[in-house]
Amino acid sequence: MTRFTLLTLALTSFLLAPLASVAQELSCTRGGLQRAADMYIKAQTDGDTSALPLASTVGYYENETLMNIDEGIINTPMTINHTRSLIDTDTCQTFTEVIVTDEDNPYVLGTRVRVNHDKIAEIEILWTTTGYWLFNADNYLQYSASENWGPIPAEDRDSRGTLVAAANAYLDAFLEGKIDQVPWGFPCVRVEGGLYTGKGRPDDSCEVGVPAGVNIANRRFVVDEVTGSVVVYCTFGTGRPGGGSGSPDTHLFRVENGKLRYVHTLTHLLQSAFQGN
Repeated sequence: MTRFTLLTLALTSFLLAPLASVAQELSCTRGGLQRAADMYIKAQTDGDTSALPLASTVGYYENETLMNIDEGIINTPMTINHTRSLIDTDTCQTFTEVIVTDEDNPYVLGTRVRVNHDKIAEIEILWTTTGYWLFNADNYLQYSASENWGPIPAEDRDSRGTLVAAANAYLDAFLEGKIDQVPWGFPCVRVEGGLYTGKGRPDDSCEVGVPAGVNIANRRFVVDEVTGSVVVYCTFGTGRPGGGSGSPDTHLFRVENGKLRYVHTLTHLLQSAFQGN
């Protein structure tokens, strides 16, 4: 092989490598989906979606409403204090909890991203801010950042089915009040908007304040077996009369050994609009 041929091959490989790298950035692998979550966080920080590899017909939703991505909150720059992401390789999705404690514009967001091959096909954001249900970003940051949501050893991980069943059992309890069927763990603590149920005791329970008679409907799941986590996008109640607020909601769970350990709740409902169950 001549020196010219070798140089040609080397140059070709060098030129093609960046293209291959870009194509492999997003995928349904754990690494590829983590990249998608990181890219979303960067876009939300900058308030700029131009670097996102969006599908030409990307679906963009806020609080369960389809809208133009150019008009979305994703274009609002935010100084993000804390994030936590779930990676779901089965459904090629991510979920990212975003906490912003900016004094003038605080937010807590739950963002779902779906990847299709090497493009972002869907972005769904549920956001809460001042005046929304139990909102307190400073408290949310304090409690969320102090919790351990790290990887669970492979031999101790619960199956996808177990994680989904635990989440469903918790949400089902709101309708019929059958809390004895929920896999309660002890301790278990819940952060709801900014309200915290924990008292730092080994018998802390997430049973506190679970109402009855509310049908939590329209459930969609993002599941991460590695961290024992599952988030449910849902509607808190089916809408009045008698069915709760019908408000966009996320419930995020950490499950350890089949039992609930942490619960985080965001509800896109103005505090002033709350009328009871």
